[in-house]
Amino acid sequence: MGKGGKASENGTLLPAPKYVSMDDVREHNQKGDSWLMIEGKVYDISRWGSKHPGGAKILNHYAGEDATDAWKSFHNDKDFVKKFMKALYVGDVKDKEESELQADFRALRKHVEDSDLLKTKPWFFCLHLGHIILLEILAYCLMSYMGSTLTSFVLGAMILAVAQAQAGWSQHDYGHMSVFPSHKINHIFHHFVIGHLKAASSHWWNFRHFQHHAKPNVLRKDPDVDVAYLFLLGDYVPKSWAQKKKGFMPYQLQHSYWFLIGPPLLLPIYFHIENLMFVFKRRDWMDLGVTITFFFRWFYIFGPIFGGWGVFGLYMFVRFLESHWFTWVTQMSHIPMKIAHDDKMDWFSLQLATTCNVEPGYFNDWFTGHLNYQIEHHLFPTMPRHNLHKIVPHVRAICKKHNIPYRCKSLYGAFADIVHSLKRSGDIWYEARFEG
Repeated sequence: MGKGGKASENGTLLPAPKYVSMDDVREHNQKGDSWLMIEGKVYDISRWGSKHPGGAKILNHYAGEDATDAWKSFHNDKDFVKKFMKALYVGDVKDKEESELQADFRALRKHVEDSDLLKTKPWFFCLHLGHIILLEILAYCLMSYMGSTLTSFVLGAMILAVAQAQAGWSQHDYGHMSVFPSHKINHIFHHFVIGHLKAASSHWWNFRHFQHHAKPNVLRKDPDVDVAYLFLLGDYVPKSWAQKKKGFMPYQLQHSYWFLIGPPLLLPIYFHIENLMFVFKRRDWMDLGVTITFFFRWFYIFGPIFGGWGVFGLYMFVRFLESHWFTWVTQMSHIPMKIAHDDKMDWFSLQLATTCNVEPGYFNDWFTGHLNYQIEHHLFPTMPRHNLHKIVPHVRAICKKHNIPYRCKSLYGAFADIVHSLKRSGDIWYEARFEG
């Protein structure tokens, strides 16, 4: 325990802080008994997880650890959030340590904040949302003019698929609170874009995606790599499943059947099922209601042209087309990278080990929704995407100083590496299962 106290701004003597060690923090690393260390202060979040806007799981992913950089990366309104943290305060860490790498990254973080790189350009997002709406109008005009023909159906679906893919990147911006200074307005636009324009749950996306950002490619913590009954990713899981004789797929062929059940079915089948299960399990009737407005709009607009079943077929075909786009782009930066159990890496090292970039350019930036800057996006997830390119030299400099690989590929090379990685993991499984 500390002795004495310190004066506040008005001269009142405040109680001396309590002191705990990092060993104490590490002991509280279980669900129901969770401590976090943030900026040298320890918080007991054991019973608070259910009240956390991002859910309890993302907090438990950092139980017993230094969550400073993760906390800073997810929150732009830190002073507001700290008001809720006061009641959770346990004490100060007396043996807090900071590596040179952490110090360098935190200095970069301060540079980012001081340089206003977390502030948005409203016109960028207005134009982006505008071009999505214009694409939908174009698709309707074309199909309305051409009537119920196979040509209008296919051409209209292709245009709508482009609009849906771009709306996917747009909702990603609002979901990360990187457009407006106000969280409330970001949430409203996120509900509008992902719910009304894309027919999905905002809360489902937040719950799933923020876990991915907190611990990317970490088994049992990142839901994006929890696909072992269909695909074995990385080096550890294939060998482990082979030794335990788990699974039923011919994993040595997964690089081939990826083309049949990966990109084609992720959005049309899997995400629909997961989305509905999430909404009904949590009784999230608001998200369900916003999603229904999407289908009302589609059937009202396209129903007179194609009829009820025709509109349903149009919707599923658009999702089928969009799913290829979405899956290749979102997985190109992660599947070929390190996939393993949590080894408590610092924030910077974890993001560099599990993400890679794709070459910049006008087409690549638009086509990927700026996810070709995946490294910078993962380091600073609330940064508006039009600013990500500005910090590339700074991130590269830190990587060079600390001998950390910074990977940047061509778009085709990144796509190809997904297949190469699946084949490699499948071979590991086959050798351990039948030749080991």
